[in-house]
Amino acid sequence: MKKTLDVSYTPLVDYGRAWDMQKERVKGIDLGEQNECLMLLQHPPTYTIGSQRHPEHLLLSREELERRGIGLFEIDRGGDITYHGPGQLVGYPLLLLDGGKNLNLHGFLRDVEQVIIDFLSKYGIKSGRKPEYTGVWVGDKKICAIGMKFNKGRNHRGFVTSHGFALNVKAGIEKEGFAGIIPCGIQEYGVTSLEECTGMTFRVEEVAREIVPYFTRVFPYEVRSL
Repeated sequence: MKKTLDVSYTPLVDYGRAWDMQKERVKGIDLGEQNECLMLLQHPPTYTIGSQRHPEHLLLSREELERRGIGLFEIDRGGDITYHGPGQLVGYPLLLLDGGKNLNLHGFLRDVEQVIIDFLSKYGIKSGRKPEYTGVWVGDKKICAIGMKFNKGRNHRGFVTSHGFALNVKAGIEKEGFAGIIPCGIQEYGVTSLEECTGMTFRVEEVAREIVPYFTRVFPYEVRSL
């Protein structure tokens, strides 16, 4: 019997609020009081710095960030600095991973990448991985950043995942917020978007709806709501 996955989409959520929501839900999942979930949403312009902690990869001063209205958070996921903003679909899969001998955390990251790769193929986009980096790439341009945290369970053997993926949907996003950072600390490669790759126009909410079946092909859950 498949487990139940709560799926939601929210048009715009402040990053700090979404982070608090994740932490609350992780606790509920660990306690067995809430279902596992996939939170799909957009954020206002925000930079997040992961556990690798390379502040030099932020190219803007605090004063310039304030002038541009861009938030900045140092957070507990893996990875380096990235950008979130309108026109990007962010997905936070909060899933309970059993801590048995077959647990493969690197394999989980590859599975999240596969969801995006499979979805992009629907639109004829040939995407894939770069062995030295986490994320999904179209040629030498990253279209989807991935950074996770594996929260050790207190009431379950294993982990509850948090944070997740950020898929660039709207054209222009690669020239906006990403211009103020060295994305993920990678200087030699750029970023791209779904619209740039296809020449088509997309609504982020529709991309959110379309990606759910691809998620449940890789992660076999029964979706309760969207």
